[in-house]
Amino acid sequence: MADSSFDIVSKVERQEVDNALNQAAKEISQRYDFKGVGASISWSGEKILMEANSEDRVKAVLDVFETKLVKRGISLKSLDAGEPQLSGKEYKIFASIEEGISQENAKKVAKIIRDEGPKGIKAQVQGDELRVSSKSRDDLQAVIALLKGRDFDFALQFVNYR
Repeated sequence: MADSSFDIVSKVERQEVDNALNQAAKEISQRYDFKGVGASISWSGEKILMEANSEDRVKAVLDVFETKLVKRGISLKSLDAGEPQLSGKEYKIFASIEEGISQENAKKVAKIIRDEGPKGIKAQVQGDELRVSSKSRDDLQAVIALLKGRDFDFALQFVNYR
């Protein structure tokens, strides 16, 4: 019998991020506490730019955006937001969406699987994802449960389970 396998990835649906950003922009334009503070959120190339005329307001814009991301099922671990920076009279926050598992993080996950997972599990790093394979599907389920119980500083999804 052939080995069963699945991939561990860290991907974000770009359309869902765009939808969350548009919802946040709409809420910011309509909310009373954002009137007259120059609050805005938009794409700036590959980064997300949040602006307002005070540090508190720009942090509130970030909070609104984070709320919309959570409602759309996107992990906040994939959002890398910087600190508010004063630029002229405006405060700005640049945020980016992190995708892919770095080599060092993939090695950490593979080590956890080898050390704590069932015997006979193979974990191979393939670019920015990790392929986990085994003869037993029950062992693969145990690995998924093990990794879901851990708190990593990056988002994980389990795909291509076969």
